[in-house]
Amino acid sequence: MTPGTPLPGPGERAPDATLTDTHGSPVRLSELRGAPVLLVFVPFAFSGVCTGEVCELRDNLDLFTGAGVRLVVVSCDSVHTLRAWAEQEGFAFDLLSDFWPHGAAATAFGVFDPERGRPLRGSFLLDADGVVRWAVVSPAGRARSLDGYREALATLAAGTGR
Repeated sequence: MTPGTPLPGPGERAPDATLTDTHGSPVRLSELRGAPVLLVFVPFAFSGVCTGEVCELRDNLDLFTGAGVRLVVVSCDSVHTLRAWAEQEGFAFDLLSDFWPHGAAATAFGVFDPERGRPLRGSFLLDADGVVRWAVVSPAGRARSLDGYREALATLAAGTGR
């Protein structure tokens, strides 16, 4: 974890940051409010575990869209790398680059590893008001559980975030 930056927990407003989408356009996280958002930080595009995780999300995208949740994947890779990854894997959701300032969003969320220059595997489910309703950080090399996402979506649907 980033020293001195706590992970935002349930009930706390999510930090704001401006990232770049795969077309080079800026995306401010606070501008995504109005509907729930799942932010998924991944260490590296094209790596085995990250590709497996994000492909599983792609293959289960209806789980998120059916709950009215916008899926957003964030890494410190460049815009060009993320665009190539999205094209190769057929990702139909947002991939945002935290390349410059390097890791600023991951740092704000408490999931930047400064020794390795990459985010940890952190996921944050934000309600329509930008309040964290669920968060998880997985150990290095371990994929997050799709069942964990299902449980988080059920909590959101139960009235804590819609």
